[in-house]
Amino acid sequence: MLENAKKIIDKAYQNKYALCQFNINNLEWTRYILEECQQNNAPVILGVSNGAAKYMGGFHTVSSLVSSLIKDLRITIPVILHYDHGDSLENCQKAIDAGFTSVMIDASQYEIDKNIAITKSVVDYAQPKVIVEAEVGHIGGEEDDVIADIYYAKVDDAIRLTKEANIDLLAPALGNVHGLYKGEPKLNFTRMKEINDKIEIPLVLHGGTGIYDQQIKKAINLGISKININTELQIAWSKAVRVFLEKNPKVYDPRKIIQAGEAAIKECVREKLILTGSANQA
Repeated sequence: MLENAKKIIDKAYQNKYALCQFNINNLEWTRYILEECQQNNAPVILGVSNGAAKYMGGFHTVSSLVSSLIKDLRITIPVILHYDHGDSLENCQKAIDAGFTSVMIDASQYEIDKNIAITKSVVDYAQPKVIVEAEVGHIGGEEDDVIADIYYAKVDDAIRLTKEANIDLLAPALGNVHGLYKGEPKLNFTRMKEINDKIEIPLVLHGGTGIYDQQIKKAINLGISKININTELQIAWSKAVRVFLEKNPKVYDPRKIIQAGEAAIKECVREKLILTGSANQA
């Protein structure tokens, strides 16, 4: 069932494991992720971006879909439904009103005072029932060639955003990027430790795809309690579907085509649950 998100994330933070956020795009992906997490007795965060929400029909459609699948599939693990990279107070309110149990407001493109003001407006609307994640610094995308110091979150900004906006989770820019890395991932573990030591709330690592397993484990020991995974699932699914279509060029049933990627998604989910330590934590 959709659970008290704060209790679940705080448990991960206190016990040094990380919850996986797997972004969903349709009914099938949602089902595959829920089934595999149930199989591994792992709590899970289902992430929904603006684009995915629009593609799937809207916040109410997504919330109803997830709640119905939990019921019909007899899912008993804790499930958090999370609005990822919310771009406005209005959209965060829509997600909350639709039944989402966690929202992220991303005002990191603004200077820190405006970031705090926007984030606080979301917190005021959301708490205490819905947890709020915020971002500080600039988390790059795959279009960024160089991870420079300007991308790293400033410790003082992280402290201010956490305390003044009273957020539940912080996603600091630490050299991580969304999508695929160009070159080697360069996480700033020194900055990560400084922020973790100062703010003492769960940290979030965006751009989990492509980060080495050893780095993931080190990050978890330094306060990372939520890791976002999206691109890796997309790559695994698309590769499996391409192989299926090459072998079965006459198949046109969309159910068979989409389902061709089920095993690949579930294998990726299982590997991440084990890596992050969230397996058997439900």
